[in-house]
Amino acid sequence: MEVNMVGHIVVVGSLNMDLVVKTPRHPQVGETILGSEFRTYPGGKGANQAVAAAKLGSLVKMVGRVGNDPFADELLEAISIEKLDSTYVIRDSNEPTGVAFIAVDQDGQNSIIVAPGANASVSPEDVQAAESAFIGAAVLLIQLECPLPAILRAIDLAKKHQLQVVLNPAPGQELGFDILSKVDFLLPNQSELALISGEQELSLAIDNMRELGFGAMVVTMGGEGVLVVDATSEIQIPALDVRVVDTTAAGDAFAGAFAVALTEGYGLFDAARWGTIAGAIAVTRAGAQPSLASRAEFNRLLQDSE
Repeated sequence: MEVNMVGHIVVVGSLNMDLVVKTPRHPQVGETILGSEFRTYPGGKGANQAVAAAKLGSLVKMVGRVGNDPFADELLEAISIEKLDSTYVIRDSNEPTGVAFIAVDQDGQNSIIVAPGANASVSPEDVQAAESAFIGAAVLLIQLECPLPAILRAIDLAKKHQLQVVLNPAPGQELGFDILSKVDFLLPNQSELALISGEQELSLAIDNMRELGFGAMVVTMGGEGVLVVDATSEIQIPALDVRVVDTTAAGDAFAGAFAVALTEGYGLFDAARWGTIAGAIAVTRAGAQPSLASRAEFNRLLQDSE
């Protein structure tokens, strides 16, 4: 498949070390259960999405913070292997590297607790100092594991330099129209969309977003696939039939592939289809970044699905 990129991707976001334990089921409150296999994997929504895009062939520049500890060394090595530009990842001597505690049950479903560490110190000044990363870029890809003021500064720089802004609003929180009005593509799951729109019922949530003037989003729905929403229509793309091993980073794989598709000139629907394929590959393997697709295997599944 010929690749025709129009610019690189800037990711402003988190870098975490994932501490993952397999468990037969998720424990109840106050209950202790025995898990089995324990592994550590490079993670963090920001870094996962950056690596997902880089493995699909995009040039990616990462903005964020890690601590000054062994986890930081491992995370920076992981992204350097994928040829990400980590020039703008700051080592914080006052805060530890962020970590995520992840339990994965026998069906591959996870529950996650994040201790942000240095990610919580990412500041508007950090982002401003990385303005050169935005020059010549095509897409800004952002999430909500870093403080909102830093995300807002990133959006403003993206608009200044004419980047398309893709927001994966996770972890979910309420967002004002001052942010949404500057976002080109929103990638929420159903619970995140409910928080943003103020409506639990999906159709009402979509109506609310359209009334706000926002009609370009992809709602991810796990095993039900995704719903592509524009100003006038909704089209569902079903999930691919794969054996689920671990759902960790499936949404990040989706976001990374979505951003890459935009850099290659594709529109909303095709970018969503790319995301669906990348997410399907990710759930068949354990871990966050180790589960992300290479361009060669992505292309094979893309061609098979056409």
